[in-house]
Amino acid sequence: MIEEDTVRLLRECDAGVKMGVASIDDVLSSVSDDDFRKKLMDCKSRHDKLGDEIEQLLNEYHDEGKEPGIMAKGMSQMKIDFKLAIDKSDNTIAEIMTDGCNMGVKSLSRYLNQYKAADEKSKDIAKRLIKLEEKLAVDIRRFL
Repeated sequence: MIEEDTVRLLRECDAGVKMGVASIDDVLSSVSDDDFRKKLMDCKSRHDKLGDEIEQLLNEYHDEGKEPGIMAKGMSQMKIDFKLAIDKSDNTIAEIMTDGCNMGVKSLSRYLNQYKAADEKSKDIAKRLIKLEEKLAVDIRRFL
């Protein structure tokens, strides 16, 4: 059970990291404020580092990880495109990213609770990813 929960939690973290990176990539070119852009790029870099760590652990379990769900990714992309077509302001981008961070925190927290038998290393990664999402949401509040 420990190994099964560990792999499942790592898969969800993997999908979450990929979703976060994709969302940042989707909005980055529309950001006008240099400080805002820097915060997003820093967060993306931290996501990438966590992604590498997750990938390494998944490799140890001979698992390929998990891509974000097609529906979730598609809906996210449509929401971003729609909102930016109406208003390409930093305010709109901050709103989109804050919503994404909140959804990520909610999902990852649910998986952390669901896969209680996961090993401490994978739980730590999930907690670090949650903190990263929470921090970005706080850091970009001034752009709302």
